[in-house]
Amino acid sequence: MKEKKLSLLQAVSLAVGTMIGASIFSIFGVGVKIAGTDLPFAFVLSGIYALMVGYSYAKLGTKIVSNAGPIAFIEKAIGGGTITGSLSILMWLSYVISIALFAISFAGYFLPVIGIQNPALETFITVFIISLFGALNFFGGSEAVGKLEFWIVLTKILILLLFIVAGFSVFSREFLHFDFSSQGIKGILNASVIFFLSYMGFGLITNASENIENPEKTVPKAILMSIIIVLFIYVLVSLSALAAVPAYKLVKYKENALAVAAEPALGKFGFFLLSIGALISISSALNATLYSGANAAYALMKKGYIPFPQKQLKRKWMSEHSGLYLTCSIALLFALFFNITSVASMISLITTVIYIFVIYSHLKLAEREKADGNKGLIFFNLVVITFVAVEILKYQYISNKKTFIVSIGLFIICILVESLYYSKHRKITISKPFKLPFNIP
Repeated sequence: MKEKKLSLLQAVSLAVGTMIGASIFSIFGVGVKIAGTDLPFAFVLSGIYALMVGYSYAKLGTKIVSNAGPIAFIEKAIGGGTITGSLSILMWLSYVISIALFAISFAGYFLPVIGIQNPALETFITVFIISLFGALNFFGGSEAVGKLEFWIVLTKILILLLFIVAGFSVFSREFLHFDFSSQGIKGILNASVIFFLSYMGFGLITNASENIENPEKTVPKAILMSIIIVLFIYVLVSLSALAAVPAYKLVKYKENALAVAAEPALGKFGFFLLSIGALISISSALNATLYSGANAAYALMKKGYIPFPQKQLKRKWMSEHSGLYLTCSIALLFALFFNITSVASMISLITTVIYIFVIYSHLKLAEREKADGNKGLIFFNLVVITFVAVEILKYQYISNKKTFIVSIGLFIICILVESLYYSKHRKITISKPFKLPFNIP
């Protein structure tokens, strides 16, 4: 029986459901802290960055139809050497750090719902939720959660739409004071590079390109439509929240800012509804990311990208669960030793670097006439996205030097591991013979 392909609407739904995930609930308060009431402009700027990257994804996705996503693009342009190997490890690390972000966020929304504020208990919930979903994936429970994904996506979008309508019903202009001074613009810029991660789900369209109807035409349309839809939702959510609640209050309750913003219009019911929506969304994202991260780690171990005794991988108790053990363990470390702002900036930086190489690969392939696209526009996009990566590093250095040092360290470790370990093993070709068994953001 022929496998059914995804339509344009289904492809857009896949990306929108992924993008409007845990990040809008998790780091909204962080965004208000950085940009204040100028946050809607930061979302617009982040959306423009996403469109720049999406241009390369769309053009490359029509020529390179592979579920390996960006790694296939990069491998096609520069080969499967040290850089490609290092980026593969970095992609897995982006999953690991995302799990830490979701776990911290879950605790931030869960404890206020039950009326408890206790740092020690917050740490316990963070550890517990990673352990719980690790156990679910170990025993195969992720399949059951996966079947509920459509309803989870529908629920969180409906809750956000209700939030937008309710927020505008108590709209107060006195809370909105846009600041376009040099300090205000700096806040918009800093928030835009952090919130870049909120648009990163559009890459799933190219990851699923082999399973999409007429991918040459559908993939570009789906990428453009999904980014624009999400941009409008984010701007409306931010305007609704900022016009309903003073910015200082959203900063004070930054772990569950959207739930607090729902109270003026919907009362305690609104707080509870947004909290439940956040918990459902975060749980869904955590489960999917843990599943993908575990598969990523196992695939990288088997192919020699991550050093691991091959004999151990053949043992029944270890085998495919080895990736799960490693992913959960390192995610716990990030969750315990870094705050939500730090892990968000790390994810943004890692994924932005991958995007830089995707755009660079697009430029190289366009020069060889192996991909479509305006070379001048591609170069301009490359400059802008490189600037975004530099800005993330500057923000980390100014706001938290520990985060800055760890971020640089992650890149160095990935390059060293790939160079010193993997170079001694056989090289692989990702674009055709080797198919990654996991999704790439």
